Amino acid sequence: MSKFWSLKNIILTITLGWLTLFVFAPNLMIIGTSFLTRDEANLIDMTFTLDNYARLFDPLYAKVLWHSVYMSMVATFWCLVFGYPFAYIVAKKMPSNWRPFLLFLVIVPFWTNSLIRTYGLKAILGTNGLMNKGLMALEIIDKPFRIMYTEYAVMIGLVYILLPFMVLPLYSAIEKMDDSYLEAARDLGASRMKAFWKVTVPLTMPGIIAGSLLVFLPALGMFYVSDLLGGAKNLLIGNVIKSQILNARDWPFGAATSITLTIAMALLLYCYYAVGKAMNSKGEWE
Repeated sequence: MSKFWSLKNIILTITLGWLTLFVFAPNLMIIGTSFLTRDEANLIDMTFTLDNYARLFDPLYAKVLWHSVYMSMVATFWCLVFGYPFAYIVAKKMPSNWRPFLLFLVIVPFWTNSLIRTYGLKAILGTNGLMNKGLMALEIIDKPFRIMYTEYAVMIGLVYILLPFMVLPLYSAIEKMDDSYLEAARDLGASRMKAFWKVTVPLTMPGIIAGSLLVFLPALGMFYVSDLLGGAKNLLIGNVIKSQILNARDWPFGAATSITLTIAMALLLYCYYAVGKAMNSKGEWE
């Protein structure tokens, strides 16, 4: 027994040491840097200031922040629109022996880096890309239309990359749903649509909330999608952090922006926890 506890303590010590060295300490350094002053020669001056956080209220950065929230919300909406029917069909309509294969197809994109897949989208969405060539070959359009470096291209990229994060929680929630509630609703005279809104949606609300957060939160910081597909006019808050750290060399302001984004994500996660705690297993408010 003593050997077991000794091994357990060793594993816990290694794990805690790893998390402290590579997670806690770097984040603590970022928090500290966000309250310091930019220095042209040494990057950081040890003078305490709150100006970095005050700059976030500048109309320029406030506009980028609002645009990030807007793009993330729209991406979340479309992921829900596309993901819910797919998850429902897989969980309730497909034979059980087909479900693992279909879920495997959902997970397959994770095997390839999202940056590489974004580059692949450029080959599809470009003026001379596969989409325009296909539409012209089918005589649907007469000449190529421009979608690259627009808000639509960024939206397509976000939905394409984040859709699996919506499908998996939805599938889990729908698959666990008790069909007897739907049968009872139909027996009581509810139409299919009314049974869906009054029974299915409330019962799968935990999956909807979880999937929405898993899409919304990463979408705020996916700067490379905006860089590659959207150009300079479709910035996300992640682009501001990247440009301040790498281009402007303003580490304190970049750190302050990053901390603000982290706090916003933490608040949203707390809201998810609070909503989940306030709902019972039937998706009803207690």
